[in-house]
Amino acid sequence: MSHSTICIASDHAGFDLKEELKSELTGWGYEVIDLGAHGRDSVDYPDFGDALAQAILSGKSEKGVAVCGSGIGISIAANRHRGVRAALCHDSLTARLSRMHNDANVLALGARVIGSETAKDCLRAFLDTEFEAGRHIARVEKLG
Repeated sequence: MSHSTICIASDHAGFDLKEELKSELTGWGYEVIDLGAHGRDSVDYPDFGDALAQAILSGKSEKGVAVCGSGIGISIAANRHRGVRAALCHDSLTARLSRMHNDANVLALGARVIGSETAKDCLRAFLDTEFEAGRHIARVEKLG
């Protein structure tokens, strides 16, 4: 499993932001596995949340990024899988805390809720922050 590999998935509403974040990740030196959607035609976000969760659980990458219109649907879909901790974030603080306290392995974003610069800030904070462990370990273990 490579620490420099990130899986990314979106529905049609998140497609443009996914493409932007993909480019950002590549520029930062990450290998990106794009799980779709591959266009703006209407698709079902649960399919892409599930694909992202399966990629994380199978070891294709340790972390992933999920994008839909609000970020809610795709995060729910990803979180249905034991071992996936998708955090819907709206700013760099929530992204940082999702890693520090919750050991989130999926960053979920709402393309219709935040702008691309805020999304990039969230992504950078998510990737640059380590899990604090300590008092948070027992809580995270209860999540499965």
